[in-house]
Parts: sequence; C-alpha cells; structure tokens
Amino acid sequence: MLRDEMVTVFGGSGFVGRYVVRELARRGYRVRVATRRPHIAHELKVMGVVGQVQLIQANVRVESSVQRAVEGASAVINLVGVLDEGGRQTFSRLHVMGAEAVAKAAAQAGVKRLVHISAIGADTEAESRYARTKGEGEAKVKAAFKGATILRPSIIFGTEDEFFNRFAGMASLAPALPLIGGGKTRLQPVWASDVGEAVANALELPASAARTFELGGPRVYTFRQLMEFICKTTHRKRALLPLPFPVASLIGLVSETLAILPFVPAILTRDQVVQLKSDNVVAPRARGIEDLGVTPQTVEAVVPAYLVPFREKGQFHQRVAD
Repeated sequence: MLRDEMVTVFGGSGFVGRYVVRELARRGYRVRVATRRPHIAHELKVMGVVGQVQLIQANVRVESSVQRAVEGASAVINLVGVLDEGGRQTFSRLHVMGAEAVAKAAAQAGVKRLVHISAIGADTEAESRYARTKGEGEAKVKAAFKGATILRPSIIFGTEDEFFNRFAGMASLAPALPLIGGGKTRLQPVWASDVGEAVANALELPASAARTFELGGPRVYTFRQLMEFICKTTHRKRALLPLPFPVASLIGLVSETLAILPFVPAILTRDQVVQLKSDNVVAPRARGIEDLGVTPQTVEAVVPAYLVPFREKGQFHQRVAD
C-alpha cells in the first residue's frame, strides 16, 4: 500500500540514488526523482508500482527548478555530488551552493525531514577540495535547515561503482596495479544497498534529526589489501607497484590534462591523490550505520558477484587452489 508521503530525491538517477529510490519505493513512499536528465532515467519508474516513482527535471544550480522539485514533499534527500570536476559540475557549485539551495528550498517549503549525503573526511579546513567543499556544504545545510540529518559514507561499493570496477578493469589490461602512497591508506567500504537502507531509516527515526552519522562497512582494509582482493577475485596475478604521492600527483596532472579531450575521463586526479593521504574510516566515537538499524554487508559477500566479467578465463572457470 502506498503511503501519503512524497519524498523528493535529488541525484536519484545516480549510482547511489538507484539504491535509495528502490528502498523508498519498497517501503511504499511516493518518490519524486529530481535529476538533470530525466529522459535517461526511465528505468527508475519500474522500481515501484505504476505512478509511484516520478521523474522531474531539476538542477541544483538553478534555484527555481529546486523550488519546484520540493513542492508538496514531506521529506527531501540530497545525493548530489561528484568525485571529480568537469565543466560546470564543480565541487563548489554542487557540494556547497547546490547543497545550500536544496536545504533552503526544503525549509521554505515546510519540508519535515532533510537527509543530506556528505562524506567521511568532510572538513572545512581539509587540504582536499572535495573534502573541504563537502564540509562547507554541511555547514550551509545545517544553517538553512535546523533538523537536517547528515550521512557521511566511506567509499561506496555496488554493481556500478567506480572503485572496484575501475581497478578490476585496470587489472585486466595492465601488468601492475598502483599502490598510491604505498597502499597504506585505510578504507572502510560500505555497500550501496546498505546506504539506501540507512537513508530510509534516517527518514523514519525521529532521533536522527539534527545528527551526523558516519557510514562504513564491517571491516577496515588498507588500499593494498583491496588491490590484493581484486586480483584474487578476478583470478589475475598482477604486480602491486608502490607509487609515492608526488609521482601519483604528477600522473593525476597528466590524467586531468588528457581529460580536456572529449570522451576521455580522468583516471586519477590530483585531488584524489590528496584524499588518499588520509584514512577514510568511521571515527571511533562517531554515530555509525548500526545506529540507524543497519547491519552492513562485507566486501567479500557482495563484490565477487559483479566482478565476474573481469575474470581472466570467464565466469565459470574454477581456480585451482595454490
């Protein structure tokens, strides 16, 4: 049975957005997906019954479209963000100005709940522009919407992720995988489906209002351990090449320069190298995903299923134990 509540999801057509929309639809909410390009997001409509999931054109850089998207909504979720900048899609415009625009519009429209997705490491004093603008965005959201819930996930993994898929693809082509900074950075990957559940639970838990939660999986890994896992899962023996931060930054500069060309994505950016200088794990005393009623899945339980296409000898090849 459908609920009366309408939830507007900004960025609902993105990687994480699909999991959030699916979870909300499963719980019976009417979902309005606010996206820049609704014409390429029609697959979202089949996540609910007929008419349950609506698509609306909106751009967080255009105030009038944001205001239109939140009209009549009882809750708003902002998932908008980018991992690297391109054209008008900059960290400042999306993470700061866009976040503020959504929060202000939600407050003015009388929306009851706002869930804002930030990132672990968000800090207004951070060296990384990504982390710094995430921190600035949090400050803007809190000032504009007093009861906002802030969720800070670590690296998010799932079928369409840009971490495991990227490095598995690299392992299928290159003789070695890079260990940026020696591969010592600690990460706490969290499954996109668990993030979707955490978002929905945050809407329904009154105690989550005006609080910040850091979302991480059940295990912490070093960057090296994750590269080893990828090689083992895809049945490929690859050298793991330590890459000092200055060298990685130079590679990032070259990658960014090449990305100026059409249809050439940046494999690595200098800002991502800066991010890898700091661990990306849940802080010891932070409220975590378990505080939102979610028992997170491990990388080992989920990732092998979608890395099958990267196996050296195909899906049904059985590796002989070493």
